[in-house]
Amino acid sequence: MYLIIWIISGIVAGWLTGLIIRGRGFGLMGDLIIGILGGILGGWLFAVFGLLVIGIIGNIIAAVIGGIVLVAIIRILRRA
Repeated sequence: MYLIIWIISGIVAGWLTGLIIRGRGFGLMGDLIIGILGGILGGWLFAVFGLLVIGIIGNIIAAVIGGIVLVAIIRILRRA
């Protein structure tokens, strides 16, 4: 059950990241990958700054922030 929630929240977080960064999503698989990797990065960033993530909404927020950072890093590396 938790795996399904994790995947759904990853898709939602990736889709929201796509809306914020590009104005549209990255496709289903792209949204899932961005959401999951963004969730890992966002969770780590929140821990570094001493912020607590509570509940599914908190996890989605952390994943979106992590996704935005991830996409920004990828764009910087592509230009280099």
